[in-house]
Amino acid sequence: MQANLETSISFNGIWWIPYESLRGVFLEANENSRNIYLFNSGQFNEGFKSFRYIKFKAINNHSNQSFQTLTTLDLVRKEIGDVAAQNLADALRHNRTVTVLYLGENSIGNVGVQHLVDALRHNTALTTLHLKYDEIADVRAQYVADILRHNTTLTTLNLHGNEIGDVGAQHLAAGLRHNTTLTTLNLSNNGIENVGAQSLAHGLRHNTILTTLNLCENRIEDVGAQHLAIGLRHNIALTTLDLRQNRIADIGAQHLAAGLRHNTKLTTLDLEHNLIGHVGARHLADALQHNTALITLNLSRNFTGYAGAQHMAVGLRHNKTLTTLNIWGNEIGDVGGQHLADALQHNTALITLDLDSNSIGDVGAQHLADGLQHNRTLTTLDLRENRIGDVGTQHLAVGLRYNTTLTTLNLSYNRIGNVGAQSLAHGLRYNTILTTLVLARNGIEDVGAQHLADALTTLDLGGDRIGDVGAQHLADGLQHNTTLTTLDLGGCEIRDVGAQHLAARLRHNTTLNILNLRYNIIGDVGVQHIANALRHNTTLTALDLHGNGIGDVAAEHLADGLRHNTALTTLDLGDNTIGDVGAQHLADGLRHNTTLTTLHLGDNGVGDVGAQHLAYALLHSTVTVFIYVMSLLTLIHLDTHLTLSPI
Repeated sequence: MQANLETSISFNGIWWIPYESLRGVFLEANENSRNIYLFNSGQFNEGFKSFRYIKFKAINNHSNQSFQTLTTLDLVRKEIGDVAAQNLADALRHNRTVTVLYLGENSIGNVGVQHLVDALRHNTALTTLHLKYDEIADVRAQYVADILRHNTTLTTLNLHGNEIGDVGAQHLAAGLRHNTTLTTLNLSNNGIENVGAQSLAHGLRHNTILTTLNLCENRIEDVGAQHLAIGLRHNIALTTLDLRQNRIADIGAQHLAAGLRHNTKLTTLDLEHNLIGHVGARHLADALQHNTALITLNLSRNFTGYAGAQHMAVGLRHNKTLTTLNIWGNEIGDVGGQHLADALQHNTALITLDLDSNSIGDVGAQHLADGLQHNRTLTTLDLRENRIGDVGTQHLAVGLRYNTTLTTLNLSYNRIGNVGAQSLAHGLRYNTILTTLVLARNGIEDVGAQHLADALTTLDLGGDRIGDVGAQHLADGLQHNTTLTTLDLGGCEIRDVGAQHLAARLRHNTTLNILNLRYNIIGDVGVQHIANALRHNTTLTALDLHGNGIGDVAAEHLADGLRHNTALTTLDLGDNTIGDVGAQHLADGLRHNTTLTTLHLGDNGVGDVGAQHLAYALLHSTVTVFIYVMSLLTLIHLDTHLTLSPI
């Protein structure tokens, strides 16, 4: 069988041990891959240098047919200086296949940047350029702006973390006036203040192409927000504006609200983690009553208390377009929950409501449950990390009986016990719509787990003390269940007996696709039961056994299961105690398996010998992503086909 290296291959952190062990394998793969990614942890050993040489030679070699389909080049953290940048620029002038280039976190100086800019003036293939953390600053930003003026193919430019400041923003804004292709510009974390925001706003007035602008983690404040708001009044293209963490307060929110009244294109506005209080929330809520374009609004971590929620509720009563409202972390409490619940009874557009971390208790949950009984559009409600107990859960269960639209309910990290879980299970008997229920990190034990899975497609009980008895209840439910596709039991204190019960049902279950058992205590004996089930199961596609005390014996059983299994595509065995012997068993199993595409073996005890067995087996298997760790500093990522990558 020939190696099936169809898409890409990446080398991440190639230190001397894996390089010496796997050099022949990598060289064979390197000649047949479409995309080559070079990741390095910081040491330039001979192995990495040789791969870097191959890469530059490949890009610039027109006669080598092996590299004619190369589309992605990742050179992040390669200590590339001016000389290497010049060589890369020479290659890019003639290359017609590379469309995505990652150059972040290097040491390219002014000379190197000039060479790259000159090359990109003439390049007609590149569409995406990432220059994150490249110390571009204001002077080099002028060079980058020159790319925008002359390049006719670039659609995405990422300059995150470069401290270009107001001067750099001014240069880029000038470039935007003349650019006719760029649709996405990321200027997050760049030290841009109100003057830079003013320049960008002026550029937006004349630009008719840019659809996404990311300015998060800057310092534009209220004055900068005012300039951008004016730009929004005249811009006819921008659909997404990210202003997270910009010290925008009530006045800035007022200006943005005024801009929204007249703008008919912006669909997503992200104002998370600013200084907007209930006054600013009122202005934005007023704008919602008139705006007919915005569909997603994020006001998380802004106003504190119920007043802001009260204003937003008024806006929701009359708005007919907003589908997603995110106000997590605003401490709106029960009163705020009551206002929003009242709005839900009248709103006919909202689909997703995120109320995570808002100090909502049982009373607030009762009001929301009342709102759910009358609402006919909401499909996702996030109430994680609140203060909802069994009483509040009982009210929500009643609401679920009559609700006909909600498909996802997240109640993780609350105070729900067995009584609350039983109430939900009872409510679900009458509800045929809810498919995903997240109850992770509550106080639910084995009794509460019973019957929960009967009508769901996704059940998350991660971190609850389910144990072997609870696993048995869930397994019994799987016997007749025809809907559950995802079951998360990570960190549920399940041992080999519980694994045995689950395995018995997996043999005949025809719906479950994803089973998460990470960080339990199933051990080699429990894995043996699961491996036997894999021989007969034809639907499970992803199995997570991360951190379960699994050793070489269990690996042998799994390898045997893989020989006969025809469905599993993802297997996570990370953070166990599998050594070279176990790796050899798995390698033997992979040679006969025709479906597995992702194998995670990070943080095990596999050494050189095991790595070699795995590498050669992977070259002739269907696995496209392989995560393997020799030690904390020895990590490799071979990305599709194969992938050896760090965690």
